[in-house]
Amino acid sequence: MKETLLEVKNLKTFFTLKSDKIGGTPDVVKAVNDLTFDVRKGEILGIVGESGCGKSTLGKTIMRLNHKTDGEVLYDGSDIFDLEKKELKAFRKQMQMVFQDPFSSLNPRKKVGDLLAQPLKIHGMTDKAEIDTKINQIMEEVGINPAYKGRFPHQFSGGQRQRIGIARALMLNPEFIICDEAVSALDVSIQAQVINLLLDLHDKYKFTYIFIAHDLAVVEFISTRILVMYLGKIVETADKNELVEQHLHPYTQALFNAFPVTDPKGREKKEQVVMGDVPSPINPPSGCHFHPRCPHAMDICKQEYPPLKEVSPGHRVACWLHK
Repeated sequence: MKETLLEVKNLKTFFTLKSDKIGGTPDVVKAVNDLTFDVRKGEILGIVGESGCGKSTLGKTIMRLNHKTDGEVLYDGSDIFDLEKKELKAFRKQMQMVFQDPFSSLNPRKKVGDLLAQPLKIHGMTDKAEIDTKINQIMEEVGINPAYKGRFPHQFSGGQRQRIGIARALMLNPEFIICDEAVSALDVSIQAQVINLLLDLHDKYKFTYIFIAHDLAVVEFISTRILVMYLGKIVETADKNELVEQHLHPYTQALFNAFPVTDPKGREKKEQVVMGDVPSPINPPSGCHFHPRCPHAMDICKQEYPPLKEVSPGHRVACWLHK
């Protein structure tokens, strides 16, 4: 068993919305609602779910870009929300993030060389030659010609901009990287290139990744372990091979059934379509949040939320069908 690097315990991230009515009760969006899981050193944990399930909010809360409502985020044994300013600055060197939109995450007024130099300067590197050498090295690592460091972000394609975003995350030699929908805005062929780049970097530097996506095919390809989210909750988690072979939660089954199959003989495909829309996180259904859309819903599903129980080693599921 690998060493645990990140522990998330009973994490909640709620957002309060102003009421449209004078004196009305504010609405509360329960984006991340009581999540507990860990990330082992050197693994790639894939987090998958429909848009609006809270996975991006979870990633930003782990990075302390969002304020938590409750719970703990322990990195190497220390709660990141207890870190003071200097400690937090040091922590930032260990954990970095690659954002979804490679254009809006890069300052359009700065040249690429300046964007990549900024993290080094913030953390005390002053030698211009050393900074320049580091920039050249990292740009080559991600497949961008260092001669282009004098260009602005708009002069690059979407795939190149995402490579620059990855390069910026690598500048401080982190050990943990959160990729928040890092390939969802790219063409399919470019997605494959960026995913292979992330895997090559993982093999070379032994990074620990959290890879957030709504595309199950991408998550299945890159991850070593998968966590499935629905409406702010974890519904199932297991090692990738275990989850692919035996997906137990009806929502996970529906995700796999929606997965395009190029070879029908290669995987048995059960006909199951998720009906209805994702409920509002402001007013989630009682009991199991998935029960209005679940073909196996029972009375208890409407009354109580099922606990996340281990049904086999490392495989946990929150469903009353699997007590």
